[in-house]
Amino acid sequence: MRAFRILATLAALLPGVVHGETTIGGKLPGEAAVGRLMLSGKAMCTGALISPVLVLTAAHCLYNPRTGKKLKPGQMEFQAGLKGGKAKAIRQVSVATAHPDYIHRHKGNAQVGSDIALLKLSKPISKNSVLPMRYGANLASGDMLGVLSYTINSRTDPILEYPCRVLARQQETLVMSCEVNFGASGAPVLALTNGSNPAVVSVVSAKAAMGGQNVSVGTLLSADTLKQMIAGG
Repeated sequence: MRAFRILATLAALLPGVVHGETTIGGKLPGEAAVGRLMLSGKAMCTGALISPVLVLTAAHCLYNPRTGKKLKPGQMEFQAGLKGGKAKAIRQVSVATAHPDYIHRHKGNAQVGSDIALLKLSKPISKNSVLPMRYGANLASGDMLGVLSYTINSRTDPILEYPCRVLARQQETLVMSCEVNFGASGAPVLALTNGSNPAVVSVVSAKAAMGGQNVSVGTLLSADTLKQMIAGG
């Protein structure tokens, strides 16, 4: 089934609403680059550090989930590698740039395919403290994926959904077997193959149902789009 056939069933992963999940067992290489994104000190999303000063998340995380108003960058705080209530590094956001085609729809379905944002931190995070994740790796048939996120029921520890795979793709939209819950907005979709360090290939935008199966939908990373967002920020 093509992705566009299920888009009408999507429910956006609004920050701050979640069902129960299980925390990650063991250590995932590079997991410290994934962190909790606090919004106005109340709502939360997940983000992934891809350079000492840049974080990937979902574009709808830039908006207040109750009012639909865009948040000011200073209202966002990235807590890298948060685990057991302690973060490897904490930074305020200085600039927030959404995908150039993203248009926010308050209380509507997620605008998949462009639901991605790039956050510039107020101060770089040293690579000696947190090593940024690789990103933009090409997806191949049979690649194993994982989603690492924070939720209301696990505010201080990341949750890993693994293994899962791509079920369908339409342009920049991915439909995946990764089962996610409310609160996982902006979580990185990781390619976990051949024992190499994880690479961010997509950002979680929404959850959906396809053929009676719970699935997730994400925006595929595009090198050209990221360059445009970086230039715009």
